[in-house]
Amino acid sequence: MPVKVPNKLPAVAALRLENVFVMTDERAASQDIRPLRVAVINLMPTKEATETQLLRLLGNTPLQVEVYFLHMGSHESKNTDRQHLDMFYITFDDVLSQGLRFDAMVVTGAPVEKIDYEDVDYWGELTRLMCWADKNVFSTMYICWAALAGLKWHYGIEKQVLDKKIVGVFPHRVMDARHPLVRCFDDVFYAPHSRYGTVRREDVYAARGLRVLADSEEAGVYLMCSIDGRQVYVTGHCEYDRDTLLHEYTRDIGKGITDAFPVNYFPDDDPSKTPRMLWRGHAGLLWANWLNYMVYQNTPYDLGELR
Repeated sequence: MPVKVPNKLPAVAALRLENVFVMTDERAASQDIRPLRVAVINLMPTKEATETQLLRLLGNTPLQVEVYFLHMGSHESKNTDRQHLDMFYITFDDVLSQGLRFDAMVVTGAPVEKIDYEDVDYWGELTRLMCWADKNVFSTMYICWAALAGLKWHYGIEKQVLDKKIVGVFPHRVMDARHPLVRCFDDVFYAPHSRYGTVRREDVYAARGLRVLADSEEAGVYLMCSIDGRQVYVTGHCEYDRDTLLHEYTRDIGKGITDAFPVNYFPDDDPSKTPRMLWRGHAGLLWANWLNYMVYQNTPYDLGELR
């Protein structure tokens, strides 16, 4: 089934070239189906690239998904055209004024790991949104920096700032194969990471009400969820394209950062060679499991019944 998006969203053309089934508003209006309503809080500076990455995964299931993109109203985006935001995005204030609720929500990462949470200009808005989501969204997936922020907000787990960036494609072990979120996972799978922040493994394992589902010896805890499945935390970036880490590496080199070479990414560690994509299957399975088992199988038909 398709992912439902606005008619003129730039990601539509790219996804159709990949044979991802995308349905525009006009066609969806003719169908008598209650789609899953999903909010994407896009904190990434490269918003258009992130839109395509996330829609690719949201559209890779038999479920019809209606997507709402949100940006932080308290933050002025420097890398995304204002016209794009005005056309395709709403803010948290818009959500409140329209009385919206969602079956699922995704909060992306952001390149602010080195900044104290309270010094991020949209921290107050984000914490209000996280509190609101606990009663108005059935299941929320927090990615990378957002995962660290969510773990701090909900469990008091402190972020650890790293001197050297965790970057590359790392092997991970499944820690609880019986959990539906990791159903059909291989015992060992690969996923990309790119961050200067982390959490201590012992703090995560000690947190009450939090389950660790996948862990990496090199990159740390990767996949966690609350006991009821309504909060999912992913410290990596399985949504990344093949060349995303390449673009980040090139950007870092341009800034004079020489200790951020992505490991297990280029064949023979040669940046002139096409990067290996070892995580595509895992990414599709994780998101399909989340949408099916954590959301679709449990969310109320009437979102007014959310508690």
